[in-house]
Order: sequence, then C-alpha cells, then structure tokens
Amino acid sequence: MNSATAIAHPNIALVKYWGKRDLTLNLPSVSSLSMTLDTFHTRTTVTWDAPSDGVVLNGQPASAKIAQRTLSFLDRMDPHRPPCHIDTHNTFPTGAGLASSASGFAALALAASAARGEEPDRQHLSVLARQGSGSACRSLWGGFVVWDRGERPDGLDSHGRPLPEASSWDLRMVVAIVTTGPKDVGSTEGMERSRLTSPLYSTWVEQAESDVQAGIDAVHARDLEALGQVMESSTLKMHASMMTSIPPLLYWAPATIACLHAIWRLRAKGVSAWCTMDAGPQVKVLCRAADVPQVTAALAEYAEQLHVLGQGGPARLEQTP
Repeated sequence: MNSATAIAHPNIALVKYWGKRDLTLNLPSVSSLSMTLDTFHTRTTVTWDAPSDGVVLNGQPASAKIAQRTLSFLDRMDPHRPPCHIDTHNTFPTGAGLASSASGFAALALAASAARGEEPDRQHLSVLARQGSGSACRSLWGGFVVWDRGERPDGLDSHGRPLPEASSWDLRMVVAIVTTGPKDVGSTEGMERSRLTSPLYSTWVEQAESDVQAGIDAVHARDLEALGQVMESSTLKMHASMMTSIPPLLYWAPATIACLHAIWRLRAKGVSAWCTMDAGPQVKVLCRAADVPQVTAALAEYAEQLHVLGQGGPARLEQTP
C-alpha cells in the first residue's frame, strides 16, 4: 500500500463561474477569477492499493453519494486502479456554499497522484481536479487564480492559472456564515436549471468574459474599488439568473440580505468593502486589512460565525509515499 496526504484551501470566485458547456468534463460556460483563502482547508489522505474501497468524511463513513463521486474520480485517473481508501476532513462547514468541493477535489487529485507515485505538473492536476469539481481547478494555486473557459472539446485548455504578481496584495476576506445547514439544491443541479430556464442566463454568459478581464486588470493595478465593483456586479448577475430560473433558486436567507445592506451602509461612509456570494447564503466581504474591524462590527449581529481570512497558499503534500 502507498499513502499520501495533501492539504488544499478553498477559493472564492470574485468574478463568477455558473453554468457548464460540458457536464461530463465540468467545462464552464464562462471563465472566472478567484482568491484562494488561508485558514480553511481540506486534508485528504489517499491509500492506494488498500484492502477495499472506502471513503471517510470528517471522521464518519461518507454518504453513498459522496463516496460514489469520490471513487468515480479515482476511476477517471485509473480505470484499472486497485481498491483505495480516502480519509478527508474539512475545517469548515461542508456543502454550505463555502467551496468545500473545491478544496476537497484539489487535495484528492494531489494526494491520489502522489500515492500512485506520480509527479504531474500543476496544470495537469488542475485539469484533473476540474473533472471532480469545477472550481477545484483553481485551488491548486494560492492567491488570485484565473480559470480559463477554454475552447477545446477535450477540456485540456480549461484549467487554472495563477496571477503571482498579485500575491502580496494585503486584502482580507471576511466570511459571514449566516447558517450552517446544507443547501437544498446543489450547485450542479442549480447551474443546469439556470442554463435551461433562466431568461437572463444568456446575458450572464455574454458579459462574463469582459468582467473577468476587468477583474484581472483591477488585480494587476491593485485597485480594490474596481475589483469590488466588478465582483459585486458579477455576483448579483449570477444570482439574478438563479432567481429567474424555473422553479426559482433563492439561496439567500434573511440574514444574507441584512449583511448586504450592512456592507452597503458601511461603503456609503467611505469604507471600501465589497460583497460576493456563491451558491449559498453566506456573505463574503473583500476589504483592506485595516478595515476588518469595521466590517466585522457591521456584520456581527447578523452572522452566526465570522471568519477573517487572507490569501491562502497552493495545495501541498503533507507527506509522500
């Protein structure tokens, strides 16, 4: 038996990904721009050639759905693989809109490759991780990462690429967790519903590439206001396509709306703080490190938990076989 352990951090899309041009390969309809976070992480150990297949999540046997998804990912890596055991643990809520699948499949791809004795490059791992969870392709790197939509039908040009020149930008992401329950509708199902039924979806796709470029330009210029504007606009356009789906998708809770208004009031007072949300009720606020006390004070009465996160590093091996 060969084992390897990898750690990967979740990432939050600043300019959003929502919708797929190929469901099987997890090829996105649009490009996206993200920031990898510190503190939160997934730690995954893969034992290759174990006595039997098994998946453990947060100390308990994984549900049949999660186990099947995890083992199917290993089947893509090696259709003739031996039995494997996977033990994975998240330091943050699973399935609540905090990108646990992104860090999870990034860690799984890295650990499984190492357990097999391989040393693939990051781009190869990114393509691989994307097939487990689209946004996982960005968690192979730290800091700001672009996920290019790509054009090839095989998806080999659809992977993450880092913006290393922006790695020292001292920003914080304040995560307001307003509820820790699982989502009623998963992201994959929600994306397809929006793509097939929302009258706003085509507009979302048409504007996404220019939004990504505006986000990249803002990161290069270290222009928080420009980045915040395109980030917040991308978020609200994405959620508009969700809300106008049939039946509608409303991932927000009452506290979500209260957090949004709290940050908008703060911004009206001159604090450069900007909101983003994924497919879930949690609100994430991008701001300068010096403004964190004001942001957390504004959100405190509406959030069950508040976490202040900086830029996280790349996925890494904790041990080698």
